[in-house]
Amino acid sequence: MSLVVVLGLVGSLAACTTADAPEESADCTPTSAGTESDSVTVDGDFGAAPTVTFETPLTTEETQRTVAISGDGTVAEEGDVVTVDFQLYNATSGEQVSGTEFAEGSTTTFSVDSEAYLTGIVKTLECSAVGSRVVGVIPPADSWGDTGATDLGVAATDTIVLVMDIVDVTTPVTTDETLPKADGEDQELPEGFPAIGVTLAEDGTPTLTLPGGDAPTELQLAVLKKGDGPEVATGADVQVHYVGMKWSDGTVFDESWSSGTPVSFNTAAVIPGFTQALEGQTVGSQVLVVIPPALGYGEASADNTNALAGETLVFIVDILGLGT
Repeated sequence: MSLVVVLGLVGSLAACTTADAPEESADCTPTSAGTESDSVTVDGDFGAAPTVTFETPLTTEETQRTVAISGDGTVAEEGDVVTVDFQLYNATSGEQVSGTEFAEGSTTTFSVDSEAYLTGIVKTLECSAVGSRVVGVIPPADSWGDTGATDLGVAATDTIVLVMDIVDVTTPVTTDETLPKADGEDQELPEGFPAIGVTLAEDGTPTLTLPGGDAPTELQLAVLKKGDGPEVATGADVQVHYVGMKWSDGTVFDESWSSGTPVSFNTAAVIPGFTQALEGQTVGSQVLVVIPPALGYGEASADNTNALAGETLVFIVDILGLGT
C-alpha cells in the first residue's frame, strides 16, 4: 500500500541545520545528519504545511536525518506508533509526490518497525520527539529498491526527501495470548445492514452467504460479537483471522483460517476500509464489513490493474490479539 503527506519568527526558519541538542535517549541513537539532509531548506512552523526547497537532483547512498525543529515530547523508539503530518518529495525532480494536509484530522500513523514500513521512514522517525520536525533524505535501497513506486512517480533510481512533523508517540498495548477465535458476546445487526448470512464452524471458521443485488456504495460495518479485551488503537499491530469475499460473484479471494495461524499486521498498512473496521474495536470481537472500491483498491483503470480494483469487498474478521 502506498504512503498512505507564522508565530512571528524573524525571517524564515531554515530547517535542516543540525539541532543543538540531538534527540537521543539512553536506548535510542538517531540516524546521523549529512550534507544532503542539511542542504534541504524548510520554511514554516511546526504544524503548518512547510515550504521545502532543495537542489535537484539530490542523491545519497545512505539515509540521512536532520532535525529542523527540535521538540521536547515523548521520543519515538522501536515498536512505537507515531502520528505525523508529512510531505514526500522525489529528490530527482523536486516534485511533491505524497503528503498530508497539515490540518486538523489530516495526520497519519507509522510504526517504528522496518518490517512494516520502508527502512528509510523508520530511520527518519526513530528517536524523534513529539513537537519535532525532521527531514530524511532516503536512497532507493532504503525505500522501494529496484521496483520504485510508479503510482507515486518515484523511479527505482530516485532518492526521496521526507519531511515529518511528529505529532504524537504512543507505545502499543499488547496482549499476553492470542485467542483461537472471537469469544465476545453476540450482537444484533444494525438496522439496514445487508442481509449477509454467517455460519460458524466449531473452530470459528466462518462461511458467508451474500444476498445478491447491487452492492452498497458506502462502507457498512456490523459488530457480530463484542469482545471484552483491550481496544485496537490507531496504528496498532493486530492479530486476526479473516475471510475476504467479492460482492460481485461471492468468491473468496483471501482467508487465513486454513493456515491455522492468525495474521498479524499494522492497521495503518492495509486498505482504508479494513483500517476503519478494526480501529476502535476490542479484542475478542468479530466484525463484518462491506467495503466499497473507494475504501478498498480503487476503481479499475489503465493505471490501476489490481485484480480487486473496482470490487466491493466483504470481510468477516475475528480480532484475536494485539502485537506481533
